[in-house]
Parts: sequence; structure tokens; C-alpha cells
Amino acid sequence: MENNKIKVVELFAGVGGFRLGLEKNNYEVVWSNQWEPSTKIQHASKVYEERFGSENHSNEDINEVVTRNVEEIPDHDLLVGGFPCQDYSVATTLQNSKGLKGKKGVLWWSIHKILENKKNKPKYLFLENVDRLLKSPAKQRGRDFAVMLRSLNDLDYAVEWRVINAAEYGMPQRRKRVFFIGYHKSTDVYKKIQNSKGIDWLTKDGIIAKAFPVKNTALFNEIELKGDLVEITNEFNKNGKLSPFQNTGVLINGKIYTTKTAPNYEGKKINLGSLLQNGEVTDDFFIKNNLLNKPKVVNVKDGLKKVLTTELQMWEYLKGAKKERRKTQDGFEYNYSEGAMIYPDSLENASRTIITGEGGKTPSRFKHVVMSDRGLRRLTPIELERLNMFPDNHTKIDGVTDTKRAFFMGNALVVGVIEKIGESLQKVIKNG
Repeated sequence: MENNKIKVVELFAGVGGFRLGLEKNNYEVVWSNQWEPSTKIQHASKVYEERFGSENHSNEDINEVVTRNVEEIPDHDLLVGGFPCQDYSVATTLQNSKGLKGKKGVLWWSIHKILENKKNKPKYLFLENVDRLLKSPAKQRGRDFAVMLRSLNDLDYAVEWRVINAAEYGMPQRRKRVFFIGYHKSTDVYKKIQNSKGIDWLTKDGIIAKAFPVKNTALFNEIELKGDLVEITNEFNKNGKLSPFQNTGVLINGKIYTTKTAPNYEGKKINLGSLLQNGEVTDDFFIKNNLLNKPKVVNVKDGLKKVLTTELQMWEYLKGAKKERRKTQDGFEYNYSEGAMIYPDSLENASRTIITGEGGKTPSRFKHVVMSDRGLRRLTPIELERLNMFPDNHTKIDGVTDTKRAFFMGNALVVGVIEKIGESLQKVIKNG
């Protein structure tokens, strides 16, 4: 590796969460890609270029790049990205080709094409997704993850994974994601996994275990991935009510070892209150007792109705417990109930998960509301950045609204998780 730096390609880069975490260690991003198909103005890519420069950054559909020529992507040691959760099933077999084809537009298969077709393949992968990946789709629990693992196995990678809730390791947000690392069979790590007892790798010897220590809390299950990708698509865990994949696991040579682990952490914990701006917040973030443009009539209990006339009442209603009779657009009536949210949000604990709809003034059940010295208010873009451990104003550029900045943070990851795994991973990469 030139200059002793680990060369990284960052896919689905967003506003650069992977890059921020990795560059705190011995990594250098040599090429990045960010493309949002559903928007005309590529705001996330613009933020990325503003912070990291436009050199070697691609703002083009990654499907187009890999279909044209994967060698446009520079050679690299580590491929990273938080790719979208989609249907990874194999749609069809192709005659006169290398084998199998996933559904068009499914971005997992763009990663697959890079790993399959690059002359100099990356030796390591570091990927992130929502934890429901381990149990989707509903009718074949775990099938999508099984397709992914089988395809990586066929490409000569071993894979370890863990579902990590950042707050359980002292970070300021309860954000749960699955992180997985792949090791090509040419690496020393691959051989170490091969020679290890699976349980030891997952609970003490592995790269993720060293970054985020655990206690083992369940029996250790072994799964053999039988059949090719088409068979797994059609048959894996058919009608199974539960996914066979636990929150921790490793795949090597077609065999999966998986177990349930619990975090083992007793260090410092960052709470929501410690990250608030307080006196620096402008008036438009505060919840006022202003009249709504249009009063809203709601069922409150046992057929009784209440008229909500102010913004504050609307927030209280949305955050509160409900047991109502509701009606669909086609006239079907049904009973609806839900429990109360903590309102305002506790300042003593890590925050709830940031969602993409966090921004904007419209009252919402799921947006954060905190009590400050000037009253109830929403969180600012800077506070949302802090909850993901981004630098203050990382997403602040001309033409990007506060609502869009909140959307970025709803899509982002907690940088501290990337930093810790990256630190653990670099130690083994240096040794081959």
C-alpha cells in the first residue's frame, strides 16, 4: 500500500459518514460515488464535494458505471458503503454468461459486479444496512441475507456480521444497524477464521468483537447454505416464521455460525442533553401555541371527539396514547390504538433514532421534541449532526434547507461505529 494508507472506495456515500469515520485512522478514499435517483438536484453529492472535494467523486448511477466498465473504479483495498435495503432475489439465469442476474436496479448487484469483474479485487469489504435485512422478506425470513452471503461465498469471501446499537456502546443515539465485513480468501484473516472456533471469532477474536466487546447469551447455531442463488431465492426458509440468522455471525466456505450476543460495555455514555445548543437556537424551532390553519377533529376515547385548535395541542395529541375508531377512504371502520411517546424526549439518555422526516415545522409523532429554558422545541440540524457524531454544520451549504439537512441525518450512520470498526480492521489489514 502506497504511503502506508489503506485505499478505500466508498459507494452510496451520502454525505460521507463512512469517510469521516475511516479517515480518523489510516485510510484514504481514492474514489467515491453518490447518486440519488429520485431527486433532480443531487444535494447529498453536493455536500460531499463541498467537504471532501470533487476529485475522484462520481455523481452517476453506480449501475451505469459498473455496466459500462468496472475498471473505471480505481483499484482499492477496501470497499465500503451503506447500500439500500431491497429485494436481493435472483430473477433469472442467463445463458452464455457467467451465471446469475439480480433484479434490475437493485444496488446489491452493483457491488457484486465490482467484486466479480474487477481484475484486482478488493481484499476487504465493510458494509452497512438496516437490521431487518437479517429477517426479510416476511414469507421467507432471512432469504435476502442468505442470497447475499451465498453470493459473497461464491466470490471467495468470508463474512462476519453484527447488529450494533450505537447507544449500547456509549454513543448518543439509539440507532441499530447491521455491519458486516468481508475478507477475501487471499488474506491472512480468511485463514484465521478458517482455523478458529466460530464462537471464539464472534465473541473475542474477530475484528468486530475487538471493536465492540460482547457477552455470548445464546446457543451457537450452524447453518449450511445449500444450493445456488436461484435455489436459495426459491427455497430458503420457505414459510419459516423466524430467521435463522442471529444478531452475530460468520460465514466461511458455505457454512454459517450464528449466535445471539449482548453488549459488554461499562464506559462513558453520551446523553441527548449534553449535545443541545440551548441559547443559540432560533425562534422557528420552538413549538408555539398558535392557532392551526384548520382545526382538526379527532376521536379521543369511547366515541368522544375533541377539536384541536393550536399547534401545541396537535403535538400533544400525536405524541399521546390513542384508542380510537377510524375510517379508511373507502368507508371501512376499524379500532386503532397506540401507546404514548415520551414527551418531551428525555435529556438523560441517548436519543431515539433519527428518521428522515425529522425536519420541518409540521407536528409529528416521531420527531424529537426537547424542553429547553425557552420552552418546547424541535432539534436543530447541528444537534442532529451531533447525534450521528458528525462535525457541526457538516451538511450546511448554500441551497440546502434545514429540512434536507435533517433528511441527510435520518439516512446517515453513527460515525463513531465506523471509526471503532475501522480502527480494529486496520490492524489486521496492515498484517495482510
